[in-house]
Amino acid sequence: MENQWFVAAKKADFEAIAEQFHISPVLARIIRNRDVRTKEEVALFLYGTMADLPDPFLLPDMERAVEKLYEYREKKIRIIGDYDIDGVCAAYILYRGLGALHMQADMAVPNRMTDGYGLNDRLVREAHDDGISLIVTCDNGIAAAPQALFAASCGMEMIVTDHHEVPYEESEDGSRRYLMPHAAAVVDPKREDSRYPYAGICGAAVAFQLIRAMYQREGGMPQELCRELTMFAAFATIGDVMELKEENRILVREGLRIMEHPENPGLRALIAVNGLEGKKITPYHVGFVLGPCLNATGRLDSADRALALFTCKDYRKALMIAQDLKGLNDSRKDMTAKGVEQAVLMVQSMDLSRNPVLVLYLADCHESLAGIIAGRIRELYCRPVFVLTDAEDGVKGSGRSIETYSMYEELCRCKELLTRFGGHKMAAGLSMPKENVGRFRRRINELARLTEEDFVQKIHIDVPMPLSYAARELIEQFALLEPFGTGNPRPLFAQKNLLFLSARLIGKNDRVMRFSVMDEQKNRFSMTLFGAHEKFDSYIRQTYGDEALTLLYQARGGEVFLSVVYYAEINEYGGRSELQYVIIDYKKSC
Repeated sequence: MENQWFVAAKKADFEAIAEQFHISPVLARIIRNRDVRTKEEVALFLYGTMADLPDPFLLPDMERAVEKLYEYREKKIRIIGDYDIDGVCAAYILYRGLGALHMQADMAVPNRMTDGYGLNDRLVREAHDDGISLIVTCDNGIAAAPQALFAASCGMEMIVTDHHEVPYEESEDGSRRYLMPHAAAVVDPKREDSRYPYAGICGAAVAFQLIRAMYQREGGMPQELCRELTMFAAFATIGDVMELKEENRILVREGLRIMEHPENPGLRALIAVNGLEGKKITPYHVGFVLGPCLNATGRLDSADRALALFTCKDYRKALMIAQDLKGLNDSRKDMTAKGVEQAVLMVQSMDLSRNPVLVLYLADCHESLAGIIAGRIRELYCRPVFVLTDAEDGVKGSGRSIETYSMYEELCRCKELLTRFGGHKMAAGLSMPKENVGRFRRRINELARLTEEDFVQKIHIDVPMPLSYAARELIEQFALLEPFGTGNPRPLFAQKNLLFLSARLIGKNDRVMRFSVMDEQKNRFSMTLFGAHEKFDSYIRQTYGDEALTLLYQARGGEVFLSVVYYAEINEYGGRSELQYVIIDYKKSC
C-alpha cells in the first residue's frame, strides 16, 4: 500500500506574519503548520532565548524540593538516575549543579540487566548503608511508590524529579486514582495539579530547572555552569526524543551551539572519537551518533561508564573512555542488525503481519536491544511492536508505538498479565511471567482498536511547491526554523509531473541515487534519493516496466513521470555549498 500524502491546510494571514517578522510567506505557512498560532508564539519560535524559559517554581513541589535540599546542605545526598541518555544527563546535571553549591552529592544508576528500570530496593539499601540522608531521583521515581516507602522506613527522605506519567488505577466508571510516591517533594510536570506551561520536557530538563531554582536563591547561576548544564539538557531532550517545541526548542537550539565548542572534557572527547570535531552539531548527530554511544554502555555494560566520561577532568583519559563507548556502540549495531533479521523472519514465519499489534518473543536477544529492534520493526510494518526476551525472572521487553496507539494506556488495560510496566504513549517497558507471552499477544490484539488506515505511513506536506520556487534565497531562510527533529520536522514540499531523464548510483556502497529531472516548463534539476535504490528500481519496474528502468540508467529516460515529496537544503561539502533537492517519496503522476 502506497504512503498517504496530506497537504497541510491550516489558516492564517501569512502575508501579515511574513511582513511583521521579515520572513517569506512560505516560512510563515510552515510555522503555522507547526501549530504556532499567535504573534507571541511566532516570536518565541523564531527568536526565543534562555530568558524565555518558564519559571522553575511553576513545577509542582519545586519550592519544597529547594527547601529540602538546603535543609540537607551539610549531609550526604545521593542522586539516582537511570541508564539511558536522559537518566545519565539528568544525574550529571544534578551532580554538577549541587556540587557547585558545595553540597555533598554523589551519583548512582541502576544496572539494566540486574535491576531493571529506575529506583529499586538494592539502590535504596546501598544508600542507607553508605550513610545517605537524602535521595534525589531524576528521570525516574514517579512509579517507585514501594521504594519510597522503603527509603522512609530506613530513615531517609526522598525528592522525586521525573517527567513520566503518574501511575494510576482506573475504576469501572473510567475515573482514575493517581498513585503518587511518598516523598518530601515530587517534581513532575505530568502531575495533574501542575501549573507548568509545558509538560513535554525530559527528565534532564526537570533537573536543570531544579538547579535553576536553587540558584535563584544565590542571585543567579554562573554563566559557565549554565552553559554546561544547558548543553546536557539539550543532549537529553534530543536523545529522549522529546518534541522540539516551546522550551525544548530553546534548550536544544542553545545547547547545540554550545556543543560545537564544549568545555566538558568528556563530551568533547565523545565528539572527537566520532569524527565530529569542528563540525556543526545537529539533532541527527546527537540522536544517531553521539547519543547511542551513551545508551550502548547502559545496554551492554553499565551506565556508570557514561557518568565517568562526563565527570572526567583529564581529556586524555576521557578520550579512552569515549573510545570504549564507541566500541560498545559498534558491537550494539551488529547485534541489533541480527535481532532485526530474526524479528522479520518471525513475523513472516508466524504470519503475524496481519496482527494489529506485533508481539515478538526473541528468547536469545540481548534484552537491552529490545526497544531498538521494536523501533526498527515498527518502521517496517507501521504498527505497534513489542519485543520480548528472556530475563532472570521471566520475560522482559520494550515496545514502540504509532501515533494512533497509546502504548501505556493499552498496557494498563491488560496489567493483570504483567509483573511490571511503565512508559508513555509512544514507548513502554514491561515484564511478565514467561507463560503469559501467548496470552499477552492475544489480549493486546483483542483490545486494539486500530484500523487498516492506521497502518499506512502518512506524509505531511507543508506546501505544494515547484522546484523552481525553492531557490537558494528561500532555503537559506530555513535556518530560522532549525533545529529540526521530533515535533518540528524538516519542511516538506511536493511537485507533480516531473519527467525523470536519468538515474545513477553514487557514494559508498551505491547508497545514493542521483537523478536528472525536468519540469513542465522544461527546467532541469538534479535530485537525490538516499538509501533506497532497490525499492525505487522495483517501483519503476512494476509501474513502467523493465525497459523504462534500463533507459533511466542509460541516461535515455523519457517515459517515467513521477510526482515527488522532497525537501531542499544547502549542502556543505569540501569547502563548497550547493542547493540540494532530496526526494522523500514518489508516486506515478496521474
